[in-house]
Amino acid sequence: NCASSLVQGLSYYRHANGNEPIPGLMHADLGGYHVDDVEVVCAFDVAENKVGRDVAEAIYTAPNNTFRFADVAPIGVRVDRGPTLDGIGKYLRDEIEESDEPVADVTARLKESATEVLICYLPVGSEAAAHFYAECALDAGCAFVNCIPVFIASRPEWRQLFEERGLPLLGDDIKSQV
Repeated sequence: NCASSLVQGLSYYRHANGNEPIPGLMHADLGGYHVDDVEVVCAFDVAENKVGRDVAEAIYTAPNNTFRFADVAPIGVRVDRGPTLDGIGKYLRDEIEESDEPVADVTARLKESATEVLICYLPVGSEAAAHFYAECALDAGCAFVNCIPVFIASRPEWRQLFEERGLPLLGDDIKSQV
């Protein structure tokens, strides 16, 4: 749901004027970056009905139930199969059919797609999965934005790893960071 809102928001607010108040958007320009500067270049999921689809289609696929506020044109980015780990919570276990596709090499995909920032929008409680993606970001040389309340950015050992590589680390639970 959150990733759907983000991708829709990128489309909806692409031409927002950063000098004016914008309903629904806290900042059109954040740290010198405008909404228009953000591009989805890689995506991962575990659900059978999302893996293999264009991101623009996958964001509207069940069990997502986010309000559809923007039409998103196909962007040419296919959703890759990520590892499940602890990424499916007990409330979604019966609703999500896991993809039979082979799990992608996440680090390799991040490098191939020239990903600069990995945004972690896993379900709340996905601690092992969040740690996995943080490691992949480190290995691929990507900044990491942890949007869920799993302690990564607040842990000195994680901060040190990102600092040693000169990579930004934001989070934990992104709403409190913006």
